[in-house]
Amino acid sequence: MIFSDGRPIYSQIMEFIIQEILLEKIKPGEKVMAVRELAMELSTNPNTVQRALQELERLEILYSIRGRGRFVTDNQQILTALKEEKKNEVVKDYLQKMANIGLSTDEAIREIQRFIEVKHNDND
Repeated sequence: MIFSDGRPIYSQIMEFIIQEILLEKIKPGEKVMAVRELAMELSTNPNTVQRALQELERLEILYSIRGRGRFVTDNQQILTALKEEKKNEVVKDYLQKMANIGLSTDEAIREIQRFIEVKHNDND
């Protein structure tokens, strides 16, 4: 993972783990890598990884079992809300970027529809 932009690294690690969960690369109830292992994989400080994992626990996305490690929540309400939140962020970001180039929301939606139609025709 390459860290970018001005956001804190722990925040980017959180986003990485959340994306892994949403893509079901880490499934509900599954153990998350240990702090040191994850720090080595991400080439970052274990304290930074620890902070990210603690924040994910605070948000109830992860939970700990003493002596066993951290696990992804199997609470479907939390996972559904997480997916909804990320979906809204993506849509909001898209609409903002389209507004930045002078397109209205309606025009942005039409562009998505046009893109899907072109993509669908390419697959025929």
